[in-house]
Amino acid sequence: MTQTEQPPAFFTERDGELIPSPAAQSPWSADMLHGRLIGGLAARAVERGHLTDGLRAARVTVDLFRGSPLVPLRVESRTVRDGRRIRVVDVEIASARGAIGRASVVLLRGGGTMPGEVAVVPPREMPPPGDLTTGAGPVTGWTPPFDLHWRLADNGDGDARRVAWTREIHPLVAGEPVSPLVRAALAADFASPLSNFGPEGLYYINADYTLTLSRPPLGELVGLEVTGRLSEEGVSTGVCVVHDESGPIGHCVVTALANPRMGD
Repeated sequence: MTQTEQPPAFFTERDGELIPSPAAQSPWSADMLHGRLIGGLAARAVERGHLTDGLRAARVTVDLFRGSPLVPLRVESRTVRDGRRIRVVDVEIASARGAIGRASVVLLRGGGTMPGEVAVVPPREMPPPGDLTTGAGPVTGWTPPFDLHWRLADNGDGDARRVAWTREIHPLVAGEPVSPLVRAALAADFASPLSNFGPEGLYYINADYTLTLSRPPLGELVGLEVTGRLSEEGVSTGVCVVHDESGPIGHCVVTALANPRMGD
């Protein structure tokens, strides 16, 4: 790629369908669509058809219940509740073979602040991207389709937190900028590998994730910090705080299922 060339988009829109490019492939299989793109497409659909009247997305829940090859997709959305301060939207992403994922998005209209001050949890700051590892992701043989700065263990400074910063480099759809909501929805999927990676590699694949936002991210960077993880008999749950460069802006909760390692 020359300096004047741009990274390819994950999708091209044609005749109402979204055609995936090779950049859209999953780290689990070269002929499988990356699950993080389901959340991005859902966020895009909500922005294009439902994010009006001063509303903003406060929660995005994405269900990843079927893997899909790199085939054309259709996205359908509908409003299931439309009130004065709340709107709930369901989104379905499907190929010719049927639905591959869905999302439920809650849009809220803010109404100012309440009296008194509630402490922000957690109050600590994320380490800056320059202090973290860059380049390939924590999984051997996988190059993430986004800029990644990450740390999974103590690097000698006494800080053993699991943290990552991501920055999108591919447009989601050709000819369209990546919006703050789409950026957050794409980044949130990384909560699964960040919370589930172990000393022998990554053996969990997420079945869903729920992103909550007090506001959209500012700037190109979205950060994740693991604050909790539990697992039993091959089922795990992970919790991350979501950051932008100004501080914490939300949370992501992910459930995952034990699965053979990428490439096996």
